[in-house]
Amino acid sequence: MKLLFKSVIALAVSLLLFNACSPGDKQNAFNPKFKLISAEKITFNSFVDCNMAEVWVGDTFRIFPGKYGEDPLWGDARDLKYADGKNADEAFKSKADNFHQPIMPANAAIGQEGLHGAVWFETVYQSPKDASGKTLYAVYHNENYPQTLPYDERTGQGYKNNKKWPQGLTGETSPAAVCRIGIMKSVDGGKSWNNKGIFIEDLNPRMIMKPHNRSNTFAGGVGDPSAVASGDYLYLFYGEYGYPGVYNETSYDPKTEWAGQCISVARIAIADLDSPVGKAKRWDGQGFNAPHNGVGKPVAALQIPMAQGGGPASAPSTGFHWGPSVSWNTYLNCWVMMMAKTEEKSWKGDKVYISFNKNPDLGSALNSQEWTKPQLVFEKPGYILWYPSLQPLNTPEDIEARNTCLKLGKKARFFVKRIKPGDDSYASEHLIEFEK
Repeated sequence: MKLLFKSVIALAVSLLLFNACSPGDKQNAFNPKFKLISAEKITFNSFVDCNMAEVWVGDTFRIFPGKYGEDPLWGDARDLKYADGKNADEAFKSKADNFHQPIMPANAAIGQEGLHGAVWFETVYQSPKDASGKTLYAVYHNENYPQTLPYDERTGQGYKNNKKWPQGLTGETSPAAVCRIGIMKSVDGGKSWNNKGIFIEDLNPRMIMKPHNRSNTFAGGVGDPSAVASGDYLYLFYGEYGYPGVYNETSYDPKTEWAGQCISVARIAIADLDSPVGKAKRWDGQGFNAPHNGVGKPVAALQIPMAQGGGPASAPSTGFHWGPSVSWNTYLNCWVMMMAKTEEKSWKGDKVYISFNKNPDLGSALNSQEWTKPQLVFEKPGYILWYPSLQPLNTPEDIEARNTCLKLGKKARFFVKRIKPGDDSYASEHLIEFEK
């Protein structure tokens, strides 16, 4: 009888311990393997400073690198272009003369509605309702300054220019930018685009000023996104760079800033992409409940603890993951995220990391948060590494499956933006191979 009683108690304790396991504990048990394989080097022949957006339009693989629009810091740009190929390798090897400028909306005058600042296409979502494949929605990163989007008392939009506005990337007199995220639409396969507007942003009160902001990058905002479709929603993984609340110089706390930053997630209904302004909902720790310009919570599993070198984005010496590129892997049956890591001001960092999420449905419970601890994939000392991504191969399997950077298989090509004096290129010299 005593033996039976002990057995029952042991079973009960075991069940309690099992049920006490957090979702993160269960997720950490899932950890696919990967390895880099040396491959023919491909150096891209056009400007890249963002995630590579791409789609298949019929039998054509089309890519959309570059930057477009007004920029008082770097100069106005017309580098957002597209190039075609019969497969990914052919498109990525395109000569400079084979890149074409799409028809883009003009920048609006100050004080008028419309496109302000510069844009970079980070993801292109292809509507499954159009059999031709020509209806596309570009998720764009948008940058502005107090000069291009001055503060409007009536609307609360824009940014207040003052002596404490933080420094930008080109020197002491240059201003830091503010990033936002919006949508453009094309109905001709990406040859022309119409602006649909901003659907997620941080307003002026969340900007981080001098003397605390010494990163030489952003005053705040949301940017560098990667968007994937799951169910009825487009899930947006993006960098969170503002203060998680109202910034106040006298009460500023670096721990509070760190706690609200890193890679965050929001979502927008696919049905809202034609009219997206303000429609996103941010993750608030419990669900997608925070408004598009409210305060959400980053993905905790991707944050670097302060005790391990993590810190706020505005600090001159810090550590945080940013620039996510997310894809669904049909071999692993999971999501894969590539990301960069910044360690110094001006977002210097020479490492690339990877994380996995086994939940196909990103909208259920805590599924969007259950990422594995980031693992080092690639390091290139002496370089600054930005915008890592995985791209399809020119194999019959990848072509038949119409794989893109959003959907990949057992093997993929690894690209990354690499910067050092005398070398500013977007290139690949490795494949990545996964194992279950």
